[in-house]
Amino acid sequence: MTVFFQDLKGDAFFLFLGSAAVATAVEWFTGKALESMNQKRWWDYTGKRWNFDGYICLQYSALWGLAEFLAVRYVNALIIGLYHILPTLAGQVLVWGLVAVGLLDLAGSWMAVYHLEEKLPRVFGWNRRLQKWTYGLAANLSGRIDRRIRKAYPSTRQEEEADAQKAAERCSLTQLFWLFVIGAFLGDVVETLFCRVTVGVWMSRSSLVWGAFSVVWGLAIALVTALLYRSRDKQEFHIFWIGTFLGGAYEYICSVFTELVFGKVFWDYSGMPFNLGGRINLLYCFFWGIAAVIWMKVLYPKAAVLIGFILRKTGRILTVFLAVFLAADVCVSVLALIRYDSRGNGVEAVHRWEQVMDRYFDDARMQQIYPNAMTLERKRFHAVIQMEEERCP
Repeated sequence: MTVFFQDLKGDAFFLFLGSAAVATAVEWFTGKALESMNQKRWWDYTGKRWNFDGYICLQYSALWGLAEFLAVRYVNALIIGLYHILPTLAGQVLVWGLVAVGLLDLAGSWMAVYHLEEKLPRVFGWNRRLQKWTYGLAANLSGRIDRRIRKAYPSTRQEEEADAQKAAERCSLTQLFWLFVIGAFLGDVVETLFCRVTVGVWMSRSSLVWGAFSVVWGLAIALVTALLYRSRDKQEFHIFWIGTFLGGAYEYICSVFTELVFGKVFWDYSGMPFNLGGRINLLYCFFWGIAAVIWMKVLYPKAAVLIGFILRKTGRILTVFLAVFLAADVCVSVLALIRYDSRGNGVEAVHRWEQVMDRYFDDARMQQIYPNAMTLERKRFHAVIQMEEERCP
């Protein structure tokens, strides 16, 4: 929240609203992900008013918003101030000590959830004495954290479902990968046609330098399928509001992420009504909800049949080939965007990869691939111009 909402720090209402929305989305995603991992519900708000799916409720959403508002506006500055009071060496020791404790806690939690202490002796195959010591340490650590988890999340004590039902309720990684590919392609096609209809021009909407793939849409399709797979038979309004709420939070996070990493603004809704920092707007949040309904009710069943057909015909060969291609495509796209930003700031190409990017992905080609991308300075300039126009029409 500290990273994502710096530009809302001066607006108390939208800082509270944005914090509540994104934190609630993260809580819902986390609950669904944990349930998918081991078929257990870690917390349950079913008994509280205004709850949704038992994982989120209005009471705790408001609490999230208040907590994050206080953290971003006041508490973070206090913590950083206290840190700077410490001597440099003491501060470094404290930070790295906390990192070590956090990693140890994470490893122990992982073992507790998956009961890895039962598998460690077979995995490592050390000598009997060292094996016994390792098993005992892992068992003690895992057991201790497991007791903490059960105490903190009593809902995890529910009985596991039948194996057949587990298999039916879970999307495999291979299926999710193909859903990402299909969603990225369909998202690019839909946005391209939308620009043609609304603006009257053919415009590239791809996220990658090779191929028509929108990474934002691909990830959204994969995530919504993984999390709503077991809710696909519910009524349309149920899926619509989930898609509207979580889609808006997802788009906001993607907007901040691309600005921080690439120094570019790939979309700006400042000129549209009911927008939040130009990153999201109410109309497009509704579009996310409509897209979620169309996907889960109409397109996903057909996509599942298509994926099954592809895997039966090609096995893993096409999947591996496409995964390698997309991995290379993402890497080259990231390097091209980084160089595009640094080149715009007047930085000369020194390293070999920078020279290669300048040769094959110059400004003209990058503007063709990312026609809506603008620098942060250009975004601020447009915001100033818009404010002046509103003041003196």
